[in-house]
Amino acid sequence: MNKVQHPGQRYDPRELSDEELVARAHQELFHITRAYEELMRRYQRTLFNVCARYLGNDRDADDVCQEVMLKVLYGLKNFEGKSKFKTWLYSITYNECITQYRKERRKRRLIDALSLEPMEEASEEKTPKVEDKGGLDRWLVHVNPIDREILILRFVAELEFQEIADIMHMGLSATKMRYKRALDRMREKFASAETL
Repeated sequence: MNKVQHPGQRYDPRELSDEELVARAHQELFHITRAYEELMRRYQRTLFNVCARYLGNDRDADDVCQEVMLKVLYGLKNFEGKSKFKTWLYSITYNECITQYRKERRKRRLIDALSLEPMEEASEEKTPKVEDKGGLDRWLVHVNPIDREILILRFVAELEFQEIADIMHMGLSATKMRYKRALDRMREKFASAETL
């Protein structure tokens, strides 16, 4: 029996799959947000971790998470289910992180160009420092942005290579190759740090 029934009927969103919640959201939004809220609850922590690792600070990660949740809320009615909900969500997250990253980079370039003292900016942006978090974060700073994105989507979002390739608009073999090279670079850095 299909668990997705009449929109007004009571149900426990925790018992439904992502696909069933998406179907409920299609029926309910914008009058009822129960299915949407459950989807966001399921992915909230990982979503934040992906953003924080990509952007390097919690403040920007919070901003991007809010933006992603709004885009999901307003875009869910148009989500056709051609990919998994999780893949669609991280595709939005990836694009929002890139936008935020570029915005911050432009701001830093402007500050440098104007020879301003970015004392307040620097202290805010470095809280908390990526290097201080340890683990994966400590080594992500040593790879280029595209490789970092692949590693974050693989380790933090726990996506399959095909899902990562779809999100990043790359071929599957290119994604796997970049992933392997990024891991090799991190291993080399780790090995050289161990010998110091």
